[in-house]
Amino acid sequence: MNQAIVRFSRILGIFVVASLALFPTASSAQGNAPTFTKDVAPVLYTHCTGCHRPGEIAPMSLLTYEEARPWARAIAARVADGTMPPWHADPAHGKWKNDRSLSAKEKDIIARWSAAGAPQGDPNNLPARPAYAQGWQIGQPDVVVSMDKPYELPAQGEIPYQYFEVATNFTEDKWIQALEVRPGERSVVHHVLIYARSPGMTRPQQVFRQRNPEGPLSPTMMKEMADPEIRKEQQAAAMRRGPLMAQTAPGTWTTEYAPGTAMMVKAGTVLTFQIHYTTNGKVSSDKTSMGFIFAKQPPTIEMRTSAMLNPRFMIPAGADNHPVEAGVEFTEDVTLYSMVPHTHLRGKSWQHTLTYPDGRQEILLAVPKYDFNWQTEYMFAEPLRIPKGSTLKSIAHYDNSKANKANPDPTEDVYWGDQTSEEMQYTALYFSVDNAKPTTAAGQK
Repeated sequence: MNQAIVRFSRILGIFVVASLALFPTASSAQGNAPTFTKDVAPVLYTHCTGCHRPGEIAPMSLLTYEEARPWARAIAARVADGTMPPWHADPAHGKWKNDRSLSAKEKDIIARWSAAGAPQGDPNNLPARPAYAQGWQIGQPDVVVSMDKPYELPAQGEIPYQYFEVATNFTEDKWIQALEVRPGERSVVHHVLIYARSPGMTRPQQVFRQRNPEGPLSPTMMKEMADPEIRKEQQAAAMRRGPLMAQTAPGTWTTEYAPGTAMMVKAGTVLTFQIHYTTNGKVSSDKTSMGFIFAKQPPTIEMRTSAMLNPRFMIPAGADNHPVEAGVEFTEDVTLYSMVPHTHLRGKSWQHTLTYPDGRQEILLAVPKYDFNWQTEYMFAEPLRIPKGSTLKSIAHYDNSKANKANPDPTEDVYWGDQTSEEMQYTALYFSVDNAKPTTAAGQK
């Protein structure tokens, strides 16, 4: 027994020495090192605690020194490798209103703070804690619409995308100033896409034409093309959904338009919630809702949404860098406000290049390390004017090899499909049509 105690004491001594080497004492290492209260807290409050606080998506809170201190080395490692904060746009291209990335100075502060043992500093230097809205982040909505009943999730297993129709019950057209999709159980909701179908819906003015290279159809699409009844049903299903209206996902939470800008929702509109659920080891249920804040007066700019996409591709089994292109040609002058590139688990990188009518080219967005876990809406710091005759091309690369640890099955060729085990080449676009008068709405009661 004594020998066991001696061995345990030696092991403990080694652990303590190693710990001191990793986290030196204040007298030996702090010196001029950054402190939490003076230097680190402002960085965390600006870039991190929007997620890293109680009740939000991150696994731990970083609001206080006591909460952040145990994670000092992990924070420094994630900052150093670019994992955190989650921002994937190449800084060489574009300026973004919602850029979450750290400056070189902020990264240095985190690195030196961790290396010095994560000192706390003078509590009197701690800045005021950010004031976060409780509940709805856009403020109390004018109207909230919800799923009719909760969706029950098992503890384990893959769940196909679920679709829920939700009536707005609007009796008159409404201009929407802000909206928010709020999961009932955030821990099991990866992302939600909201589609809007209006009564007597007609196709809106088309501001661009898809310009895609020819590619193979998926076996499902081939079957649909060969069977008129199936094709008719698929077209009807797409019409039942209507155009994409909003979304929520890690990296994209709320939508708020600038004064004078709003989105039209017609009387009688029915929403379709497309929800990607992920099990977490516990039986749970979710009842997702959507909140609307109405514009106080009719806007001068009508926000619209559409997408550039290419559903005709095949990613060969084992391919580690397979490219798929999509393109559009603009047939009207438009102003582009944001972009949301979207692939699934094999998505590796993105690049979006705009070619102006005079031949000049500009890379609008490059995402060299795409991460399916973060569905980011990239909002231009200054809205981009795109003249008629311009073309926008996207190219996504996919890793369908064994080296991709997230790959569901590297032995299978992969085609377009809604499910996570399939793939997409899709970019949502938020824009307005220049010199177009907003649709007339009734009241805003």
